[in-house]
Amino acid sequence: MKTVGVIGGSGLYEMHGLTDVHSIKVETPWGNPSDELVVGKLGGTEMFFLPRHGRGHKIMPSEINYRANIYALKKLGVQWIISVSAVGSMKEEIAPGHVVVPSQFFDHTKGRASTFFGDGIVAHVSMADPVCPVLSGLFYEASIKSGAPVVHKGGTYLCIEGPQFSSRGESNIYRKWGVDLIGMTNMPEAKLAREAEICYATLAFSTDYDCWHETHADVSVEDIIDTLKKNVELARRIIGEVVPMITETRDCICRNALQNAIITSDEAVSDEVKRRLNLLIGRYIV
Repeated sequence: MKTVGVIGGSGLYEMHGLTDVHSIKVETPWGNPSDELVVGKLGGTEMFFLPRHGRGHKIMPSEINYRANIYALKKLGVQWIISVSAVGSMKEEIAPGHVVVPSQFFDHTKGRASTFFGDGIVAHVSMADPVCPVLSGLFYEASIKSGAPVVHKGGTYLCIEGPQFSSRGESNIYRKWGVDLIGMTNMPEAKLAREAEICYATLAFSTDYDCWHETHADVSVEDIIDTLKKNVELARRIIGEVVPMITETRDCICRNALQNAIITSDEAVSDEVKRRLNLLIGRYIV
């Protein structure tokens, strides 16, 4: 059975056709994930839904236990992660309400644990192409099929620390960097998914123009919530379209990301590290 994980808002699992719905608690070496996961079946696919900020949105972006979240999905056998995110637009042509499938990330966060490695083992995975090319391509097709008003393929998502929105000076500088979107949550989520050899791509919903646009109001929580509410059903439709398109076998860069990334010799890795990371490195280090 295909296994797909969805990271996003807490209401995404309320979608047509999802059966056998229940919640489970998953323990990890890095503590608890953001919340219990909602499990269900959509046709021949097993689905796992994880509310990124916890139910009730009580966890700030910088407080999210990203390692626990990704490890929990890996532990459950997830091979594909659909990341649903609200973003600010840094380009005129990406208007609020548009859907974007970004192809690149710029990690501008400052203090988040961004790797499963360290403490006696070193690995350097490639992040040249940080999203799964297969999954992101399916996102684009599914978004169009679902009736999304405008869908943009590609672009760079700038991830800032938050929780404050950008100053006007920051926003204008970011635009000069050439980024397309701004958000607070997709890094180090994408990095950890790559280390876990899980296919990962983002389905981004533009909610505002940050604060750079001279003729639009500055970003506010009210605007974001209003746009997100309007897009919840669209997100469910896109997920419903993309899941049947996902194959049971993977033929992409993600599935063997660690194959040549671990540079620590086998004999130098302690038994404790091997136990903690066995789920990730068991294919390569015994």
